[in-house]
Amino acid sequence: MEPRYVLILDYSVGCLNIIKLTDEELRESEKYDDFEGFLSTLEEKYGFKLSDCQWMVSENLSIYRYENGKEVTDYA
Repeated sequence: MEPRYVLILDYSVGCLNIIKLTDEELRESEKYDDFEGFLSTLEEKYGFKLSDCQWMVSENLSIYRYENGKEVTDYA
């Protein structure tokens, strides 16, 4: 799996950051033994602190939003 998307749940401010890594960032990430070490280099650029977050990576991005047990397609 190529980690194209990084989803960062920032519990210090209650937000979800979704980052689509650029080709350059993907190449840079391959230089690190630990992906979290690479993520620490992106903290300032994308405005998060790993110490206040949980994160995951995904090759594809799928977003589902629910209200009252039903999927909502309007993200307003």
